[in-house]
Amino acid sequence: MDCIDSGPVALGHYMIQQLNKHEGFLYCHMMEPRMTIVDDRWQIPHGLLPFRKAFNGTFIVAGGYDREEGNKVVAEDYTDLVAYGRIFLANPDLPKRFELNGPLNKYDRSTFYTQDPVVGYTDYPFMEDDSNNEVKYSCLTVQITNLITTNNVHQ
Repeated sequence: MDCIDSGPVALGHYMIQQLNKHEGFLYCHMMEPRMTIVDDRWQIPHGLLPFRKAFNGTFIVAGGYDREEGNKVVAEDYTDLVAYGRIFLANPDLPKRFELNGPLNKYDRSTFYTQDPVVGYTDYPFMEDDSNNEVKYSCLTVQITNLITTNNVHQ
C-alpha cells in the first residue's frame, strides 16, 4: 500500500521545523524515496538533503544503502549515520562484514514478516571467522561510541 501526500516536501519541512522546536529529540531517521535497480545495484535518489540541512540534530538515513554508498553519504555530509534494514536481517554480523569488506548473505523477503521462530531472522549464517564470537556483537557499539566521542555526530 502506498501512502501519498499532495505536498510531501512541504510536509517534511513542517515536521522537521516542529521537531526542532523541542529539545530532547536526539535524531531524525528518514527513509529514502523508492529506489530503482540499475546494473544489479540499487540507485538511491538522495532526496533527503533538504531535510538533513533543516534538522538541528543527528540525521539518519535508510533505504537501499550498501557499504560503499553508506560510507560515501557519511563522508559527503549527506547524513550523520546510515541505518541498514534488509541486509542487516540477512547478515547478523553486518558490522564485521563491512569492516572486513566480507561477502553478504542475500536476504529472503518472504521470511521478513513470518511467525516462524526458526526461518528468517535467526537462520542466516555468520561469516566464517576464527576470532572470538563476541567481536561480532560489539563492533557496531564501538563504532557509534567512537563517532559520538570524537564529535562527528551533531548533538
